Amino acid sequence: MDDAIIVLNAGSSSLKFSVFIPEEEVLHLLFKGQISGLFVEARFQAFREGAVFASKSWPKSEKIGHREAIEFLFQWGAGGPMQGHRAAAVGHRVVHGGSEFTKAVKIDRDVISKLEKLAILAPLHQPYNLAAIRASAEYRPDLLQVACFDTSFHQTAPRVAQAFALPRVYTEAGIRRYGFHGISYEYIASMLPKIDPVAARGRTIIAHLGNGASMCAVQAGRSIASTTGFSAADGLPMGTRCGSLDPGVLIYLMDNYGLDAKGLNDLINNQSGLLGVSGISSDMRELLASNDSRASEAVDLFVYRIAREMGSLAAALGGLDSVVFTGGVGENAAAIRSRVCKGSGWLGIRLNEEANSRGGPKISSPQSPVSVWVIATNEELMIAGHTLALMQG
Repeated sequence: MDDAIIVLNAGSSSLKFSVFIPEEEVLHLLFKGQISGLFVEARFQAFREGAVFASKSWPKSEKIGHREAIEFLFQWGAGGPMQGHRAAAVGHRVVHGGSEFTKAVKIDRDVISKLEKLAILAPLHQPYNLAAIRASAEYRPDLLQVACFDTSFHQTAPRVAQAFALPRVYTEAGIRRYGFHGISYEYIASMLPKIDPVAARGRTIIAHLGNGASMCAVQAGRSIASTTGFSAADGLPMGTRCGSLDPGVLIYLMDNYGLDAKGLNDLINNQSGLLGVSGISSDMRELLASNDSRASEAVDLFVYRIAREMGSLAAALGGLDSVVFTGGVGENAAAIRSRVCKGSGWLGIRLNEEANSRGGPKISSPQSPVSVWVIATNEELMIAGHTLALMQG
């Protein structure tokens, strides 16, 4: 039966996938997994109900890229794991939709052409998102393909929140704050009415904390402001990205260290953040477990920047009713949540340490004027939902 929805999230060296089956307008996850180590030493794993049920490794001599990975995935899936289902559509996470793409769209040649022009705005992601789109089209040209954008959710932010103080000629050319991680924020916003209806109608700050990290001010389910801007490297320090940086630093590095655009791009996106400050790792788990003072400094900076942005976003909202932690660090690092909440206590946040250590879902004390939640994000389900909606016309 042609009803399976495949969700693909392509990175520079990995291809994450999920397969959903719609049943009575409810999407059920059949299995998920990833092919990591692309172009180096590819490894495939598939999970069902949290357990590995299939795996494969390729030798270093066999360079598996996005095209080969997608061909393998379709062939392997058709060989049995799809359980009588056949792919009907593919939904793709695409990082940058620019000013034009404000919602999920069916992919055609014109859409691909426009996404190619946006690749310069998201060089770490967009080229690989496009590689997965092209590979899927080559292998199964009959499939409906859908693009879901990390920038779309933030289109509701007021114009003043999107603007840079630059001459209008640049603003009119599309240089503005776009915001990212929008698929994650959209999912959390869709879940809040079921978890905390009062918070869903009010003023919420969502902290998507992981290797990529950002925060979003949400008013009644709509994005008002985000810590990320023109690129996904803005805002909070992340695993390997520096976050907000005085542009004068870039000019100084060009003049005194001979860095060109390529060198600056590598510095900002690949050498900085938690990795750059600690000199040890970009993984929060390793930093929290380390006794090295540099690891502590990296964690301190991460927490400090989150607490500062909490105040900034609360100002954009004109107050605060709830906070949600999500993402790999937000969902799993109780120590980070505790420190952020203590640093934001002046906003009315009162933490229940015992609930926090258990991982929630509610981690604020009963006396807290601001409710605090831990909610696992599910970008794949959000993408599958948009894909299903476009399938149904």
